[in-house]
Amino acid sequence: MGNPVTIHGMDNGQRVESRILEERIQRAVLQGARELVIEACGQHGLGGRLWISKEEPINVTITGSTGQRVGSMGFPNTHIDVMGPASDDVGWLNAGAEIVVHGNASNGIANAMAQGKVYVGGNIGSRGMTMTKRNPRFDPPELWILGSAGDYFAEFMAGGVAVVCGHNPQNPDNVLGYRPCVGMVGGSIFFRGPHKGFSTVDSAERPITDEDWEWLTANMRTYLEAIGKPELYDSLTRREDWQLIKAKTPMEKKGNPRRSMAEFRQQVWEPGLQGGLIDDLVKIDRSPIPLIPTGELRRFVPLWENHKHIAPCEQSCPTGMPVQERWRLVRAGQTDEAMDLALAYTPFPATVCGYLCPNLCMQGCTRAQSNLQPIDIRVMGKVGVSTKTPELPELNGKRVAVIGGGPGGISAAWQLRLKGFDVVVYDMEEKLGGKIASAIPESRIPKEVVEAEIKRAQDVLPHVHLKQKLTADQFLQLKDEYDYLVLAIGAHKPRKIPVPGHERAVTALDFLEGAKKDEAKPGKSMVIIGAGNVGCDVATEAARLGAENITLIDIQKPAAFGKEKIDAEAAGAKFRWPCFTKEITEEGVVLQTGEVLPAETVVFSIGDAPDVEFLPETIATDRGHVTVNELYQTTDNKVFAIGDIVRPGLITNAIGAGRKAAEAIDDLASGRRPMQDTRTMVEYSRIKLEYFDPRIDDFNSLEQCAGECSSCGACRDCGLCEALCPAGAISRRQEPGKRYEYVSDPDKCIGCGFCAGACPCGVWEMTENAPMD
Repeated sequence: MGNPVTIHGMDNGQRVESRILEERIQRAVLQGARELVIEACGQHGLGGRLWISKEEPINVTITGSTGQRVGSMGFPNTHIDVMGPASDDVGWLNAGAEIVVHGNASNGIANAMAQGKVYVGGNIGSRGMTMTKRNPRFDPPELWILGSAGDYFAEFMAGGVAVVCGHNPQNPDNVLGYRPCVGMVGGSIFFRGPHKGFSTVDSAERPITDEDWEWLTANMRTYLEAIGKPELYDSLTRREDWQLIKAKTPMEKKGNPRRSMAEFRQQVWEPGLQGGLIDDLVKIDRSPIPLIPTGELRRFVPLWENHKHIAPCEQSCPTGMPVQERWRLVRAGQTDEAMDLALAYTPFPATVCGYLCPNLCMQGCTRAQSNLQPIDIRVMGKVGVSTKTPELPELNGKRVAVIGGGPGGISAAWQLRLKGFDVVVYDMEEKLGGKIASAIPESRIPKEVVEAEIKRAQDVLPHVHLKQKLTADQFLQLKDEYDYLVLAIGAHKPRKIPVPGHERAVTALDFLEGAKKDEAKPGKSMVIIGAGNVGCDVATEAARLGAENITLIDIQKPAAFGKEKIDAEAAGAKFRWPCFTKEITEEGVVLQTGEVLPAETVVFSIGDAPDVEFLPETIATDRGHVTVNELYQTTDNKVFAIGDIVRPGLITNAIGAGRKAAEAIDDLASGRRPMQDTRTMVEYSRIKLEYFDPRIDDFNSLEQCAGECSSCGACRDCGLCEALCPAGAISRRQEPGKRYEYVSDPDKCIGCGFCAGACPCGVWEMTENAPMD
C-alpha cells in the first residue's frame, strides 16, 4: 500500500470549487492512488463515483468541513471516513460504498440508497433512510445510527435495514422522531429506546427472532469498531432493550383499508358532534383545514428569545464576562467600548485574558464543539493593556478593608470602588499584584503588561498598605473599624513531603520569586517534585538560569497542560511518573525503587496552603480553608473570603469571586436582597455555524474574531430569519432608541422552523403550539 495522497480544499488561501476538487480526486485515483486524505472546505460530493475494481479498494479520509452528498453514488470498492460531522444527503444514491461519519449527520442520510452501508457515530437529522431500495441479488443497504433519528425517518422506505441505537440521543423521549415510517413499503428498523408512534398503516412492530438477534449482534461489533466505540458493545446488546419495525405487506394493508379524511368527517366526525351530547360545548372551527396551516393550527410556533440564555463563552468564564457582547461592540465599530466593558468584570483584561488564563471561554466556544477553531479571546485580551482608567463614582460613606493584594483581592477592591465604597488594601508583600507580580515568569507574560495593569489598579485604589502581615489582634481591630472585610490572602504556605532530607529542598514559590529577581541559582541539574503547571514554570525559569538537566516527577500522570507544559518541554525538561520519593540527599532524589535522580537543586511543587492562624474562632474553616456560602460570606456576616483561602483555583476563579463578593456587599449595604443569575446556557444545538467560514484556523485581528463570533443567545441583527422565511411572516420591528425585535406574524407563519434552523445565534426556538380552548 502506497503513502496516502493528500488533496487540499484550499489553494493559496482560496477555496477550491467542488467540481475542481472532484476532478483532482478522480485524477489521483486514475494515477494509482488508493489511500486519499481530503482536507475539505465545504465541498460537495466527496468520495463518490470512485470506480476502479472490487479488487482494488479505495480508502478516503475526509478532514475539515464537508459539504453535502458525501459518498453520493458511491461504489462497493470505496470506504470513506468523515472525521467529524457531515452535512445533508450522506450516501445519496449509494451503490455500495461504506461511509463512516464520526459525528452527527444532517438531513437526508442514505436517501435513495440501494447498496452499501452508512455508519453514523452520533445523531441524524430529518428524512434519513428515505426512498431506499433493495436489489434481491445483493445485500440490503444498511444505516446505523448511534443516537437517534430526526423527523420523517424511513419515509417511503422500500428496502434495507436501519439500526437506531438510542445512545445519547438528541431526543431522549423519541429516538425515531416525528412521523416515522410514513409510506414505508419494505425493509426493517431495529431501534432501542422510547418513541412517540409510527405509521401503523404502513408498518408494524414485529418480534425479534433468534435469526434477527444473531444478525444484529454480529454486525453491531463491526459497526462500533468502525466508529471507534467498541466499549459500548455490552450496553448495546441487551436483547430486552430492542424493538423491531417492519413494513406491512400489501395484503396486510388491503385488510385494513384507509378511510379518507372526507369520509371520516362525513361518517364519524359530523355525526358525533351534530346534535350530540357535547355539541353545545364544542367551539372548534369545522371549516376545511388548509394544506399548510397557520395560526392556532400550527404544530410549532417560533419564539424570539433574544438574551434569554447565557452564551457558552460567558457561562464558561469564571469572571462572568459577556464575551459575545464585547465582540458585538467590535463589530459595531465600538472597540473602545468593548475594552471598557472588560473593566467592569476584571482589573486585568490583558494580564489574564491575554496571557495567563487557560481561556475557558474558548474551550466553551460553540465553534470548538463543532471541531472549528474557537474565537481567540487572547487577541482582544492583549489589546486591553491600553484601556484607560474608568471614571470613579463619589464615595458612599461605607468602608471596606481587603486583606490581600493579589488578583482576587484587587478584583474585590476594584469592584467595590467602582460601586462607591472607600476601600483600603492590606498586603504583606513588597509590591501589589500577588504572584502575578512576584512569581510568574516573564516568559509567560511581558513585564510591561503586568506593570501597566498594576499601575491602573493603583490609580483606582490609592489606599494600599504593603508589608502588612496581620496578627489576630490587628484583624479584630480592622473588623471594628470597617463596615466589611474581604479575605483574599491566597495560599502562601508551601506544602512539603515529610521525607528524610526534605529540608534540603526549596519551594516552588521561593524559587520563582528568586528567579523573578534573577537571584535563584538552580545549578546544572534539578529535580522538581510535582509536575503541574507551577512545576513547569520552575523548569522554564531554571533552564533560563542555566540548568541543563531538569526532571519533573509525580506520583501520577502529570497535571500540567497548555503553554506551561509546552514551554517546559521546549526548555528540555523531562517528565517521569509514577515516582515515589524515599528521601532527599546531597546527591539528589532517592526514589522508593532505590534509583537516585541526581540534582544540585530539588524543588517541591505540590501546592500551597493558606495561612489562617490569625482568624478568630467565629470564622469557620474546613481542612485549612475558610468556609463560605454562595455569596462568599463567612460565618461572620461582616467578613467575606475569596480565592485560594476558600479553595484552590485559577486566577480567573479568584477574580470572579472578587466581583461576586463585591456585588453581595453592595446589595447588603444598600438593603437589597442579593440576587443570583438564573439564566441557563443556550443549547449548542440551537447555534447554526453554516454561515461562518470553517477554514479559519488562525484568528489574527479583532475584526476577524468579531465577524466569526456567532453571538450565541444574542441576536446579531443579520436578518437571515426575515430573508429565509418562506411565508414572509418575520419582520424587524424598531423600538425607541437602539432596541429592536424580530416578530413572527401568526396569520402568515406556517411553523416550518426555517428561522430556527438558520439562526446563527440560536435566538429562535420552535415550541409546541398551545392547545386550543
